[in-house]
Amino acid sequence: MKKHDQDFMKRQNRLTVFEIIKNQQPISRASIAKQTGMSPTTISRIVGELTEEGFLLESEQVSVGLGRKSTLIAMVDAAVLSVGVELDRHQFHIGIVDIQGNVVAGGRYPRTADESADVTLERIGAELDRLTKAHDIDCERIIGIGIGLPGIVDNDSGVVVFSVQLGWKQVHLAERLKEITGYDVAIDNELKVKALAEHLKGAAIGSSRTALLGFGNGVGSAIIVDGEIYRGKTNSAGEIGHTTIDPNGMMCDCGKAGCLQTYININSLLSEANKIRPTRSIEELFEARRAGERWAVYLIERALMYMAITINNVVCMYNPDSVILSGELGDKFPEIYDEVVELCISKFVWEPLRGSFTILRSELHEQGVVIGSGLMSQNCFFALK
Repeated sequence: MKKHDQDFMKRQNRLTVFEIIKNQQPISRASIAKQTGMSPTTISRIVGELTEEGFLLESEQVSVGLGRKSTLIAMVDAAVLSVGVELDRHQFHIGIVDIQGNVVAGGRYPRTADESADVTLERIGAELDRLTKAHDIDCERIIGIGIGLPGIVDNDSGVVVFSVQLGWKQVHLAERLKEITGYDVAIDNELKVKALAEHLKGAAIGSSRTALLGFGNGVGSAIIVDGEIYRGKTNSAGEIGHTTIDPNGMMCDCGKAGCLQTYININSLLSEANKIRPTRSIEELFEARRAGERWAVYLIERALMYMAITINNVVCMYNPDSVILSGELGDKFPEIYDEVVELCISKFVWEPLRGSFTILRSELHEQGVVIGSGLMSQNCFFALK
């Protein structure tokens, strides 16, 4: 085996052991060896490294049988912190995340749609500095920054290839933010990190094949298969918002006509609503629907129909056991969840697949991207050390 392959295997083994301890603590070395198939010597070496670095602690020995004892291992939750950032068109959200994915401090900050990448990154650095000082965070414990954002991301190089929502192309985000903050930076698509968070800490725990759908300022999906994010060749797997529904349909921000997201996303709904009467927010549109105004009823019910169609299409393509609905529309208007599920059951899900999957609500809601980004940063740190 080449040295490169050996180093990769060592990093993967270390990350596997770390995840098992984090999720099943307290746990014995023997149990880890049994689950992973690694040798007791390998497990002892990895545990020894992590303990020496201050990430693990060993409890007093406990009896596990007649005259036999075993030492249990657990995480030191406060040993490592990471920064999770959610970047969107109108705001960014920063959270300081501990090793269990708990947000110990955080804040939301507005940004304008035309704000340049450099200005946004400078502001993230400044707000992070203020946040750590305000909450008396020991910056020595922060091991890196993770960022989730809409669009196509080269997660290996840390480059934002293209983001319609942010208006960014070929932005070397990870390199630039490291220059500003001094921390290592990992980036990925927002729904991919949100799916990771739901898999590790939310609705997808125990699922072997999860599809997460996001309906809000954009439309997208992410697939988790056996704990791994399905990326495709260019990390753009899941960009269903730009699948063509009607080639003669409305123009999308991407410059193409008839994209799926033009029938569902908030900006498109408001654009259509304003052709009837001034509508400043998605809340006003839903209020008009509740008041029985036919145009509002039509727009929202059409959006819900396309959500159900999206679920059917994703289920047909990927055959998941769980589908998680997330995003601003569901977070702000939870009543649409039951309506979409009913549409799936009654009209749109292909009959052979009905009952083969469960539709779930996101459990992490507006914190999902921040938590997932923070955990992604930690995974990179523990894998690469």
